[in-house]
Amino acid sequence: IVAGVGPLAGLDLQQKIVSQTIAGRDQDHLTVLSVSRPYTIPDRTEYLLGQVAENPAYALAEQVRLLAQMGAQVIGIPCNTAHALPIWDVLLAEIAGCQVQLLHMITEAGRFLHEHYPDVQRVGILSTTGTYRAEVYPQVLAGVGFTAVTPPALMQESLIHPAIYHPEHGIKSCGRVTERARQDLLTGVAALQTQGAQAIILGCTE
Repeated sequence: IVAGVGPLAGLDLQQKIVSQTIAGRDQDHLTVLSVSRPYTIPDRTEYLLGQVAENPAYALAEQVRLLAQMGAQVIGIPCNTAHALPIWDVLLAEIAGCQVQLLHMITEAGRFLHEHYPDVQRVGILSTTGTYRAEVYPQVLAGVGFTAVTPPALMQESLIHPAIYHPEHGIKSCGRVTERARQDLLTGVAALQTQGAQAIILGCTE
């Protein structure tokens, strides 16, 4: 796991791996290698919005290579925004020749929807503004037959992104889902439903 993007997302992924592994004893579980070095990785949304110059792909690639050296065979990055093409394409180029399978989380989400929710046509997306503007989900979901539905730009900027990043009530800032963040995201869900969304993706990994 390339953890630290953010730290809560890495912990959440590891918990999901454990809870979804069929095991009757400690020894039946998968070996999980997790590296969390958040201070080395620039914020992905800030990069996509032009607020920082350094592409996070280089620091992400460093952690992928480190995990490969540790023996990892399959690697996931629990950060939706890291899968935006300006970051993802550079990351793939940086790890060329690295003998690991790097999962693409957005593609996996699309595959899961396609397999488990075949009657769904319109999928709502709540995400960071970086993921929103990069249109990461619309591009991937269109390839498997879904139409992505996103909030109006004003709602994205005034409610959804602050629910993630606001210094006083944002999920990343507070390390938990605050009541304010929850209510703002529920407002977003209701707006997406009025646009015909039949399923909702919470597209910020925390």
